[in-house]
Amino acid sequence: MQQQREPSASESYFWPSVWAIGLHVLVFGMLFVSFAMTPELPPAKPIVQATLYQLKSKSQATTQTNQKIAGEAKKSAARQTEVEQMEQKKVEQEAIKAAEQKKEEAAQKAEEAKKADEAKKAEQAKKADEAKKAEDAKKAAEAKKAEEKQLADIAKKKAEEEAKKAAEEEAKKEAAEEARKKIVEDAKKKAAEDAKKKAEAEEAKKKVADEAKKKAAADAAKKKAQEAARKSVEDKKAQALADLLSDKTERQQALADERGDETAGSFDDLIRARAAEGWARPPSARKGMTVVLQIGMLPDGTVTTVSVAKSSGDGPFDASAVAAVKNIGRLTEMQGMKPSDFAPYRSFKMTFTPEDLAL
Repeated sequence: MQQQREPSASESYFWPSVWAIGLHVLVFGMLFVSFAMTPELPPAKPIVQATLYQLKSKSQATTQTNQKIAGEAKKSAARQTEVEQMEQKKVEQEAIKAAEQKKEEAAQKAEEAKKADEAKKAEQAKKADEAKKAEDAKKAAEAKKAEEKQLADIAKKKAEEEAKKAAEEEAKKEAAEEARKKIVEDAKKKAAEDAKKKAEAEEAKKKVADEAKKKAAADAAKKKAQEAARKSVEDKKAQALADLLSDKTERQQALADERGDETAGSFDDLIRARAAEGWARPPSARKGMTVVLQIGMLPDGTVTTVSVAKSSGDGPFDASAVAAVKNIGRLTEMQGMKPSDFAPYRSFKMTFTPEDLAL
C-alpha cells in the first residue's frame, strides 16, 4: 500500500479558509436580503390638522372655548403621535426581530455548515485513521511475517547446528572408539614386544652370566698367564742384565733386541688384558669385527689419548673399544722403563676384536 503523504501547512489551512470566507459571504448576503425585504413604512402624517385663524373680534368666552379646543386638539395630536410612534417602534422592533431571526438562521446554517464541515473533516480524519490503522496493521502483519521468517530461519539454523553438532559428536565417538581400539592393539603389541624383550633380556642375562663365567675363567687363565709372563719377563730382564754385563758386544746387542721384542709383546698383551677388564660389550658386537686404535701414553704408563685410526664399521663397538682402553688409566708396570724401550708406546696403534676384549 502506498504511504499517505502528509499535507503541508498551506494545504492544511486552505480548505478551512475557503469555508470561513464562504460562510461570511453567506451571512452578509442573508442580512442584505433581509434588509431589502423589510416593508417600507409610510411617512408619518399628522392626524389632526389645526388651522388657527385670527379673529379680529371674539368674545372672551369664545376665546376660552377656542383655547380649550386647541388644547384638546394638541392632546389628541400628542396621543396620536404617541400611538404612531409606538406602532413605528413596534414595526421597527419586529423588523429588528426578523433581522435577528434571519441572522440566527444564518448563524444556525453557518453552524450547521461548520458542523457538516467538522463532520466531513472528522470523517476524513476517521478514514485517514482507518487507513493508518490498516497501514499499521499491514506493517504489523509484514513485521510479524518477517519475525516469523526470522524465527523460522533461526530454528532452521539451530537445527542445522544441532545436526552438525550431532554429526561431530558421532565423529568424535567413532574417533574415540578407533583410538580405543588402536590403544588396545598398541597395548597388545607393546605387551608382545615387552614379552619378547623380556625373553631377549632373559636370554641376554643368561648369555651375560655364561660370558661372565667364561670371563672369570679367562681372567683366571689370564691372571695366571700374566703372572707367568711377568715372571718370564723378570727372568728375561735378569738374564738380559747379566748378558749386558758380559764383554761380548754383539751378544749384548742381540740380547737387547730380543728383550725389546719380548717386552713389547708382553705389554701389548697387558694392554689388551686391562682393556678387556673394563669393556662393556655392545649388542651389535660380532665376531670378525676389527678396529684399529691410536693410543698415546706417558712414560709413567698413563693413557692420555685414544682415537679410532680405522673403524670396524660398527660405531658402538668402536666406541666401546675406545672407552675400554681409556678406562685402563695407568699401567704401573711401565714405570721405570728406559726411554728407548718406552719410545714405541708414546704413540702407537693397536688392533682390537671382540675376541680380544672378551678374554
